[in-house]
Amino acid sequence: MRPTLFAAVFVLALGAATAVTWTVAERDREYRRLLSTGESSIASDQTGVAIEAFSGALALKPDSMVAYLRRGETYQRIGDLKAALRDLKQAAELDPTATRPLERLGDVNRAVGHYERAVARYAAYVALDDQSPQVLYKLGLSYYLDQRPESAIAPLQRAIALNDGYAEAHYVLGLCYDAAQQPHEAQASFERAVRIAPALVPAREALARSYATRGVQDRAIEQLEALAALEPSRLERRLAVARAYTSDGRTDLAVTTLSRALERFPESVAIYSMLGEVWLKAAEMKDDGVALNKSLQALNTAVLRGGSTSRDLALYGRAQLRAGDRKGAVKSLSEAATKLPVAPETFRALASACAAVGDVRPARDALVRYTVLLAGAPLPTDVARQIGEWSLALRDPGTAAKWLSRAVDAERPDAAIFADLAEAELGAGRTDAARSAVGRGLALFPTNVRLTSLRARIGA
Repeated sequence: MRPTLFAAVFVLALGAATAVTWTVAERDREYRRLLSTGESSIASDQTGVAIEAFSGALALKPDSMVAYLRRGETYQRIGDLKAALRDLKQAAELDPTATRPLERLGDVNRAVGHYERAVARYAAYVALDDQSPQVLYKLGLSYYLDQRPESAIAPLQRAIALNDGYAEAHYVLGLCYDAAQQPHEAQASFERAVRIAPALVPAREALARSYATRGVQDRAIEQLEALAALEPSRLERRLAVARAYTSDGRTDLAVTTLSRALERFPESVAIYSMLGEVWLKAAEMKDDGVALNKSLQALNTAVLRGGSTSRDLALYGRAQLRAGDRKGAVKSLSEAATKLPVAPETFRALASACAAVGDVRPARDALVRYTVLLAGAPLPTDVARQIGEWSLALRDPGTAAKWLSRAVDAERPDAAIFADLAEAELGAGRTDAARSAVGRGLALFPTNVRLTSLRARIGA
């Protein structure tokens, strides 16, 4: 090759190499600029600009784990979790040793309710690095949300070992202990969480429940009072304190709590309703006429202002019945029974009110409806007996026999039940069943005059 030609080829090759090098360098500069633009846009809360910048960076470098990660985190930030999952998965596949994409994937899966997948991602992180209390906490939380509390205990304990001041970890560990039927350990964890973070509301709520379940009512009330102090604008916190006082028989403190709440929330129907309930309980416990009058006043206000809910009408009807206003009680309780949701006890109170005015059939029907709403709970024998007796009074022996047979109590037998049952069976034309009822009664009460008379009557 002639020297001139060689020189020309060399110059061309050098120029091409220089052009390629310049292009690569320029692409790298543009890639870094786009990444920087994306970061600064996130800092200024311009998420749309950030996504465009990271997308541009990926157009230049399709295998950039960082660009996929940051775009996925931006999608996560704006709530586009489907897009976030797509990008974060790609980032994790590009660099399986990177822990940040695994943590973010766990976060997004937990946010969409895929707790099992969240567990897998956090566990993969921990397999690479088990020194992060935050990720260990997230792993334990995801186990708990996936209804595997026993599996959550170990990572939560590890998180606490690394950072004993991690209040949320103590709280979730308490939830796991509680779900695993370890109440003492649960309570200790809740107490530790509250000591570390006194304003951690869920921990105080859980601790109050723990104390109440174990019968430590004073300490439960302390937690409820603390919650009311932490959230003074939430009326339900004050109502919870009053409710706890009432359950503990301290109606005076309940009234004081509600009266103070009424000063802050003067238009609250719920306060008047609970005041009426507390005064009614005091009236029933102590046969207190003054308390009864206050109950009537408060409940009347609740009914007039609150659109007459079933619960308020039922309480008002009970107060009216106790005050001797039988017709008013029937009216209030009858209306309460027509409004959903209706408590089973409403029908029992309605039965008493109807019986008080001499309406036996509505009384019996209300008590039957009460038994229907028990929903599998044991039937009180006194209720079955009352339905049976009212059925006898209504000359409905077949129905009476059905209920009286359910009123027989093997632990506390009563001669009158066997006699009433025999009368009902006779009235229904079932002589053999009547004879059997008499025989069962005489086996327990051989000298009972009514039973022996019935035996003679059946024999004749």
